[in-house]
Amino acid sequence: MKIVYNTDYGGFSLSDAAIVRYLNLKGLAFTVEQDKYGFTRYNVDGHDHWYNRDIPRYDPHLVQVVEEMGSAANGSFANLTIAEVEAGQRYRVDEYDGFESVMTIDDYEWQIAT
Repeated sequence: MKIVYNTDYGGFSLSDAAIVRYLNLKGLAFTVEQDKYGFTRYNVDGHDHWYNRDIPRYDPHLVQVVEEMGSAANGSFANLTIAEVEAGQRYRVDEYDGFESVMTIDDYEWQIAT
């Protein structure tokens, strides 16, 4: 299984081109507009509060976008990378100041209560 995560401080985000590519791959209807501050907003399937950070990191369309576009998929302060985790393996995305890592149960040192 492939998982997208951010390896730079600042947080996960996609470029505008990557968002458009993702939404097209998903077959979602959307419109693009600029808010009064100059930020791009996406109205997706009638939801005006759609946010790319809510995309599941394991979404195969997200993985495809990052694989196809490489660094052009990176949003502001992002450096998107793909990790592979074996089927059935527990994992989580740890984050500190936007810098993320994909961790499995084997990445932690466990203590046993006595």
